[in-house]
Amino acid sequence: MRQSWRMSATALILAAATGVAWTEGARPAPDSANTTDELKPQGPDTDLFALMTGTCSTLKVAGRDFSCRTFAYAHSVNGRAYFTIALDDPADQSHIVSFSGENGRRTNENLYDLTVDRMLLNSKNQPKADGLPVPAIVKSAGRCVQLGNFATGHVTSVVCSATDRSGRKYDLRFESDGSPITVRRVNPSAPTIR
Repeated sequence: MRQSWRMSATALILAAATGVAWTEGARPAPDSANTTDELKPQGPDTDLFALMTGTCSTLKVAGRDFSCRTFAYAHSVNGRAYFTIALDDPADQSHIVSFSGENGRRTNENLYDLTVDRMLLNSKNQPKADGLPVPAIVKSAGRCVQLGNFATGHVTSVVCSATDRSGRKYDLRFESDGSPITVRRVNPSAPTIR
């Protein structure tokens, strides 16, 4: 079990680091026929990565229920944030989704609010770059609310909800198991969380 958790965490870190290193214009459309010329990687821009342990009491992706293997938060130097979930999908070990938005706000010490403007959807069927699937970006509207604070090392819960332009819904309710979160500064940068 511990080895499986480490493998999931490693895959999630690599997917998050790769996922935030691409620009929206360089990503293929989810149904694009010719994607190989459109994949143009840029340098990594992740400055903060936080790995949290707990359970997903709710995880719905386009109407399907899942449980989560690993849950993390990533933040880019440009202010884009990602709540990323590795799904427990026996049919697809690369099934990862991210709720993403820019310039999240901290309304008080223990409440972080992120307006979601896109979902990143990753699966074994996505095109690959450097051996890793490149997530499809789907414009969406929604919100994530985090209770807790990375500075104290404790996050109680994260609730996210988004709907894409096709009407597909994505819902998450993550509850911490009470363990301290693992926070890694990847690239030093000025904070962009207001």
